[in-house]
Amino acid sequence: MARLAGRTALITGVGGGMGRAASLRFAAEGARIVGCDMDAATAEETARLVRDAGGEIAVTAPVDLGDAAAAAAWVEAGIGEAGDADILYNNASSPRFGAMDELSVEDWDHTMRNELDLVFYVSKAFWPHLKRRGGGVILNVGSIAGIRGVEFMAQNAHGAAKGGVLSLTQQLAAEGGRFGIRCVAVSPGFTVTPQTAWLVETGPQAFRDNIARIPLQRVGQPDDIVNAALFLASDEASWITGVNLVVDGGQSVLG
Repeated sequence: MARLAGRTALITGVGGGMGRAASLRFAAEGARIVGCDMDAATAEETARLVRDAGGEIAVTAPVDLGDAAAAAAWVEAGIGEAGDADILYNNASSPRFGAMDELSVEDWDHTMRNELDLVFYVSKAFWPHLKRRGGGVILNVGSIAGIRGVEFMAQNAHGAAKGGVLSLTQQLAAEGGRFGIRCVAVSPGFTVTPQTAWLVETGPQAFRDNIARIPLQRVGQPDDIVNAALFLASDEASWITGVNLVVDGGQSVLG
């Protein structure tokens, strides 16, 4: 039996990578998908792929989730169209990178807006609905950058934003439990997406040396992350909240 039969999942950033993989997998497990993205063309391509596979999906794009009013409007419209929603999958992000003495304030602000603020805005808009319906799941995408530093890539803004996402996950779990709301996070290690694929072949040597140390001897694929997310969103995880499930091939255990 489909693990998400009868559920509706709001998924952000569905245009490619992990968001597209999540849309396809959650739909295959019986969920109706309500998705959004900044890029209309890639969002529509995801919608076509889901429908061609027999799934049900509605997408809206462009949606700037870093704008609190736009985020709330998308949540309300999505719930209104679907009639209900059980799961929020906070996948969307847009980081910028740079060394501490080189990263601009504008790039810092962009990363906070598009990796941390948007998670708060969408979750805040979804929260009253979850309370009214007696519970549900908020699933946040963190990163191993939120729990450790690295020497091969300057990612101070990204790490700080994802650390904030993980802290917010814990706090929402503490606040939401009495309402039947679970809040969980999945933290990917390096995962190949259209935005990151170039690093495997032509990235800095320090990056490639680090990747070579992954205990399971390969980089991550979007489905690796989505498989973990599916478990956390399903009833199989009904007594799990506040956790951060690291999915990184064992990389983080090396310190």
